[in-house]
Amino acid sequence: MNSLFIPADREALSHRLAALEPGAARQWGKMDPAQMLCHCAISMGDPLGERSAKQVFLGKLVTPFIRGAVFGGKPFRRNSPTDPTFVVSASTDFEAERIRLATLIDRVVQRGAAKTEGLVHPFFGRLSGEEWGILIYKHLDHHLRQFGV
Repeated sequence: MNSLFIPADREALSHRLAALEPGAARQWGKMDPAQMLCHCAISMGDPLGERSAKQVFLGKLVTPFIRGAVFGGKPFRRNSPTDPTFVVSASTDFEAERIRLATLIDRVVQRGAAKTEGLVHPFFGRLSGEEWGILIYKHLDHHLRQFGV
């Protein structure tokens, strides 16, 4: 299983992030590359413990049924629903967002899986450090595939 906390997986994501171009055409969704980078950066606040998240009621109902798929080997499907707090519709600076996201990824990796242990995801609830590593990897992979990298 790929994880942000596996050095080879982290390095592969880093190379893909560096290969992303500001004018890359999206394969699905509504965001442009800069907005996607901003969206991913915002989502890194949860595993860093920077925002106090509570699991939404729908997540409590649905997560037990989809947990295997979310943390399994298959990539996220296209056009998966997005938590409204992570939606980015304003224009953003591509290079500034790429640097911000890379910095946040480095912060999560430096803290390690143990520091994410038990933090709450707003939809999936309390996650182990291993689950955070998988979820972050799959989320970043999903959005990089969205733009063909």
